[in-house]
This record gives sequence, C-alpha cells and structure tokens, in this order.
Amino acid sequence: MTILPVIMSGGSGSRLWPQSRSLYPKQFLPLVNEQTMFQNTVTRLQGLSGIGAPLVIANEEHRFLVAEQFRLLQQKASAIILEPVGRNTAPAVALAALKAVAEGDDPVLLVLAADHVIENQSAFHQAVSVALPAAGDGKLVTFGIVPTHVETGYGYIKAHSQSKSLQQGSVYPVQEFVEKPDRETAEKYLASGEYYWNSGMFMFKASRYLQELQKFQPEILQACRKAIATEHPDMDFVRLDETAFKTCPDDSIDYAVMEKTEDAFVVPLDAGWSDVGSWSSLWDIARKDQNGNAVQGDVLLHDTSNSLIRSEKKLIATVGVNDLIITESDDAILVASKDRVQDVKKIVESLKADQRSEAKLHRKAYRPWGAYDSIDSGERFQVKHITVKPGAKLSLQKHYHRAEHWIVVKGTALVTNGDKEILLTENQSTYIPIGAVHRLENPGKFDLELIEVQSGSYLGEDDIVRIKDTYGRN
Repeated sequence: MTILPVIMSGGSGSRLWPQSRSLYPKQFLPLVNEQTMFQNTVTRLQGLSGIGAPLVIANEEHRFLVAEQFRLLQQKASAIILEPVGRNTAPAVALAALKAVAEGDDPVLLVLAADHVIENQSAFHQAVSVALPAAGDGKLVTFGIVPTHVETGYGYIKAHSQSKSLQQGSVYPVQEFVEKPDRETAEKYLASGEYYWNSGMFMFKASRYLQELQKFQPEILQACRKAIATEHPDMDFVRLDETAFKTCPDDSIDYAVMEKTEDAFVVPLDAGWSDVGSWSSLWDIARKDQNGNAVQGDVLLHDTSNSLIRSEKKLIATVGVNDLIITESDDAILVASKDRVQDVKKIVESLKADQRSEAKLHRKAYRPWGAYDSIDSGERFQVKHITVKPGAKLSLQKHYHRAEHWIVVKGTALVTNGDKEILLTENQSTYIPIGAVHRLENPGKFDLELIEVQSGSYLGEDDIVRIKDTYGRN
C-alpha cells in the first residue's frame, strides 16, 4: 500500500521570535540539531515501507525556502502546492487528496506538520505501521501523544471508554476530542490513562477523507475542487486559482472532519514528541548542563540556572539569573521569563502594528539564487553581503533610484553591465550606474560571494524592474 506523506508547512511560529519571522518561520530553522525542522520531518520518513516522495502544502511566500530544503537534502518533492492565502488544515489536506486522486491513485495520506520534533524515529515508524492497516480499511486515524506531564497547552483525544489497558501497538476508537483544559482537568486526564495529546498528525486514504469532507463540510471541498481544477505548474510548484481558493471556509481537520466522523481512531505514540510551540518547550527538550541551562553559541554563565541562552554572533554573559529565555538574532534580542513565553506573540503583534520589518524579515534574506545580508545602511547608502549559489543567476534588471558597486570576495562572477559581459574574480569590481540593465551570475562550482554597495535617493527592494527572470518573479 502506497503512503503519500503530506507535509504542512504554512505556520509562522510567532512565539519563537526573534529567530522565527513570518517570512522565515521556525520550520526552516535548525532549532534542535544541525538540520532544519523541515529537513528533520523529511528525513524521518526514511525507512518506512511503501513511502513515496512527500507532497508539501506551503505558503506562497515560502516557496523558494521549501524548494531549497529539498535541494540541500538532494531529494525531490512529488509536488509543492502553493496556497495563495491560508485557510487552515482541512482545505490544505483536501488539496493534497484531490491532487493524489486526480493522478489516478488513491494512496494513504500521512499528514505531518513541518515543525514537530520526534526524538524516537523507530517508535514513530512503528506507530505508522500500526495505523496503516486501519487507514487502508477506511478508518481516519490520528496519532495521540502519550502524555508525560500535566499540560494545558494542547487539545486532548480520549480513547473509547471500553478500550481498557491502552498501550502502544494498537488502534483504538476515539470517544471524543476535547479542547485545551485547565490545570485541574489536565491532572484528571493524565491520571485516567485514557487521554492523549492531540498531535495534529493523521493517516487516512485520500478518497476516504474526501468522502467525509463532502459529508460534513461540502463548501470546503467545492472550493478546493475549483481551485485545483485550473492548477498550473511553475517550476517545482503547483499554483491554484486564487479567486476560487479565497472563497474556501477556514477550518481545521479536527473541527471539519475528525470530531464528526464515526470512523475516527487513535494510535498511541510515545516517541519524544514536541511541537516546539514556544521557547520554554524548546528548553524542555534541549540538552542541559548541571544547573539546568540549555546553551547554544558564545555564552558565558555565572550563577545562572534553569535558563535557555542562545547566541548567534555576540557574546552573551549572564550573572545571577534563573528561569530566563535569552536569545539573540542578527537584529534583535529577546529576554523573557520562562513562564511568560506565550506572550512573545504580543511583541510580534506590536511590531506588526508599528509596521516594523523585524516582524517579517531577518537582516539576512533568502532568495532562490542564494541570499543577501544587509551589513550596514545609512542616509543614501546600503551595504550587502551577497551569496550566489553555483549555476544560479539573479534577474536581468535595472533600478531607477540607485547605483551599485560590486566587489567580488570569493569565487567568480559573470556580470552583465549594459551591453557588456565581463568576468570578475576575487578582488575585482564593477560599477552599475542608475538605469543600467544588469545581471549577476555564478558560472562556477562554488559559492560566489561579493560586497554590494548601493547609493542613491531610494534603496528599497521594490526599486527593481525585472526584465527577465529564471524564477518567474515579476
């Protein structure tokens, strides 16, 4: 039986600001090991029997980030479906199911979030193997996390009351889904042994999900059918009819289908799972020193305990503190009490209200051809460190308000400057006047790095007139 992994990658992870930003969210960050969370999700599938290439549902603005994750893993997605707007998980999975069925197949969908941690891969594989026969038989299976402590931040799943001696390796009918409880209720759930944390991971046949969606939320299915009926490929991506998809109701799989169907089943999963929904949850799963500190980067501690301290570039020194979150990014520093990390999202809301760039962007911005880091800026000037991947090229473009000076510091650059093509190597440079048509390419086999100095009356990214672009951008 074929399993089609469906990776949901539309989250913004605002509670993990300043590392996570709306245009570079947590699933694309290496928060728990050297791989990004997205890459961990993909590699976690290796070794599963009958597994196919993943299908990804992603935000339009994250499309090149998703493609880059697969390039770094030297793997290919079966498809990357781009949502023009977010409409929650029920429509997203409907798109995946419709895409699979339209291609003449009816696989079992394994629906996963791109930003979860699962420490015990073999236990995860075992749970998938247990769920597969039930899913193939028309059941809609969810994975319930065996709770390890009292938790009020998750929804819960109750297995049917007649299912005694619940254990891993079995499938149980779901009696009910319950909302996030208060502490007293959560303590009762934990003591009963009948409740599991709702992981948001699912397994069912594509056609079966569409049948239940038609029964309970036909408006969602109708809108998704219209949106994907006029899909058109764009490089690695599948684009939808934006107008049709915008009419789709916003609803989760839980509310739209799982809480209503008579065929909901749960497989217990005890595999070191976390949704890493906050800095405190990251501290929970991190390796700690003898004083309970989780440390990353250049950090010096004195009389410090039970804290998470992360440095990217600067030395962070602490004296006489405990139960703190301290994390530094390229343009912001967060200091928060560990028991108040849920309120980090309020900082993000304030940044958005003030239209500050720190809510959306890092100083370093990623593009399909590479990346640039804004090193310095001032009145009428800006300095960037640009990296271009081997074989990649920027768009053929011009600017109306700025001139540019490029200095190569590593690799070889093929530069179009007006009607000339020139080859630049390390320590060589060229000047691009205002209005000149130009392009930068990396013809080599290694990364090209250069320093770009911009000068002019306006230096915004929207002062780019693209004449020709390999990546289909306007």
